Amino acid sequence: MPSFPTHRKESWKTRRFRWMMNCFPTYFGTGGRILFISSDWKEIHIRLSLNLFTYNYVGVVYGGSIYSAMDPFYMLQLIHILGKEYVVWDKAANIRFLRPIKKKVYARFLIDDLLIEKIKQQVAQTQEMEITLPVEWTDKEGNVYAHIDKVLYIASKEYYKQKRSRKQTAKPA
Repeated sequence: MPSFPTHRKESWKTRRFRWMMNCFPTYFGTGGRILFISSDWKEIHIRLSLNLFTYNYVGVVYGGSIYSAMDPFYMLQLIHILGKEYVVWDKAANIRFLRPIKKKVYARFLIDDLLIEKIKQQVAQTQEMEITLPVEWTDKEGNVYAHIDKVLYIASKEYYKQKRSRKQTAKPA
């Protein structure tokens, strides 16, 4: 069930992926819950709340949970949207904690057609690129609790294979 207004719908495949990911121990342990994945992978909604898995010493959501609950989504979206001709890796992140989280907060990951076209054009020209995508944890009233900038590396699969093979042959014995 989406937590943000959207015209998009889930498919059986994305609903199954959401359910499996929420049960996957690595993601389950973050305390985050995926609420919605659109059938085209261009929109994802997640929730995080203060609970047994997420509270820290001072009684608010642990910073590691704030980051790890949102960590994989832009990479997963781009892998599904761009397809097998591209390599996508998380490269870096910058997180700014704005206020302590004591209640349910939500994050929305949106990727539009303009961004996809920009990525494809850039990779066609330079074979690889880095892109920074923002996401925020907000409550139902719109208050922002944390701002995260994710840096992703994207390359054509062929270029990435060549680059890796050059690095492996250049290693000293």
